[in-house]
Amino acid sequence: MGIVSSPRTAQVIDLDTMRQRRQAQRRIVRLAPELDGLEMLYHLASDPDTLYAMPLLAWGLRESGEVVGMVPWMESLTACHELDSPDHGHFFGYRDPETDDIFHTPPEHKVYELEHAAAYFDYEETQAPTLIQQLPDTQGTHALCLDSGSHLWQLKQVFGWRLYNDGSVEALLIDETRVDQTPIVAGDACLYPGHSRHKTVYFFQRHIASQIKQEDPATLEALAMMMTPSS
Repeated sequence: MGIVSSPRTAQVIDLDTMRQRRQAQRRIVRLAPELDGLEMLYHLASDPDTLYAMPLLAWGLRESGEVVGMVPWMESLTACHELDSPDHGHFFGYRDPETDDIFHTPPEHKVYELEHAAAYFDYEETQAPTLIQQLPDTQGTHALCLDSGSHLWQLKQVFGWRLYNDGSVEALLIDETRVDQTPIVAGDACLYPGHSRHKTVYFFQRHIASQIKQEDPATLEALAMMMTPSS
């Protein structure tokens, strides 16, 4: 019996191109600060019945149109629903602490805000790195920074966050040696993106940073375990 040939021509699929397209769809194109106290809820694998709350810093609009809640987590400003670590936490949902309502999708008013702002600020595509947006940090976030070739960590307060045209978000830190007037405002020469100077940057909430400054033994022990690479 002969083989019937298909009239369709074979298609060559470039996997690298497909990956680039998927990554582009995930790119953050606009940020909106969370100013009403909404929180992210998460739980730990070791205690799945207990929920922990963390204030949301912002909401992000991806190129695909998806809106995600965002928190400073480990080494980056991270989409909440991507938190899925047996050691550090699993995303559960969002919470309005004023009403105690729990929800699992971004609120409509933030979706509308981001969509309209993105449509208004329609930036022209460029290959060169371009600053798109800058947000203040409203949570008292701190960064633990390590320079290349050094074993000494520096604890610095995060002044704000910068969104670039490639979707990357950088923490804006303060170089205390260059502060010439206070209060510090956006555009001051003492501000710099964290990864432009430091090899590693870990983010912490204000109360954890306070415990680090006070050299709380339990906090320092947990910190040492987190910073020590697993063999």
